[in-house]
Amino acid sequence: MILNNASSEVLRYMDSTEKILFALRALYREAGYAQYRMSKFEEYDLYSKNKDFLISDGVITFTDTDGKLMALKPDVTLSIIKNNKDLPDSVQKLCYDERVYRISKSTGRFREITQAGLECHGKIDAACVGEVLLLAAKSMELLGRNYVLQISHLGILSALVDRISDDAAVRDAILKCVGEKNLHEIDEICKAAGIPPEASASLKRLSAVYGSVSDTLPEIGRLAKEAGVPEAADELAEAVRVFACGAFADKIRLDFSVTANAGYYNGVVFKGFVDGVPESVLSGGQYDRLMRKMGRKSNAVGFAVYVDELSRLSYPAEV
Repeated sequence: MILNNASSEVLRYMDSTEKILFALRALYREAGYAQYRMSKFEEYDLYSKNKDFLISDGVITFTDTDGKLMALKPDVTLSIIKNNKDLPDSVQKLCYDERVYRISKSTGRFREITQAGLECHGKIDAACVGEVLLLAAKSMELLGRNYVLQISHLGILSALVDRISDDAAVRDAILKCVGEKNLHEIDEICKAAGIPPEASASLKRLSAVYGSVSDTLPEIGRLAKEAGVPEAADELAEAVRVFACGAFADKIRLDFSVTANAGYYNGVVFKGFVDGVPESVLSGGQYDRLMRKMGRKSNAVGFAVYVDELSRLSYPAEV
């Protein structure tokens, strides 16, 4: 139990969003992650160069007093990378709760969004990734709701997609189908591109994988070997080893419909869902490629919890 009796008394006077942030902050700080604070503003150039990484294309801009084009922060990760030191031989653990500004999917209007999360930069190994996954699961557990944390590995997925076609448009269309679990449309894309149907057989087998860590790892290992990336299956197995049994085993699912932009992400990626909310409330993964695009030598893994989505739910009496 993270919160003591005194803290529980304080919770009586908090709304649901404040309660969630309080509990998540306590979880991350207890795990050794230092609080990171940022300005609301960044130079617009930071976001214009990385638009594909952003969840929303829209950015609120204004001209500063010195004539620079500035933006209200639509993303936390980019700001942390830009402003944090690059220390590839050590491990930096940072957590945050910040407000960002994005276009609402439902209204199409700009809105202020509260999110909390953590970032681990530097010399990242399977143990670091496993720790971040465990904290993601604990974050979901704090909500007191039925949840699932879905995990996949872009290295395996990308290798199988690359075997089908070297056409970027075809690969992107196939990845979209994988994310939607639309296996029939994969066949149609291959047919239109003149690709024999057997070329996508292994990918479709991977797309059908869904289940617990212990049940699915053997098949994932076989498919990774077929794709020529057995080391990716080893990375995934090591990262999720903590979930093979124990308290979280029935809440973790390996599911390769969890995808991300391969130009920025690599390795393990994951999403969290809770009953009562149609969209993912937690999203994360390894993003070494984004670090390279921003001139960093460090590797990185992290996740964000979309607190505004969670605030639709009544917060549990105990955390």
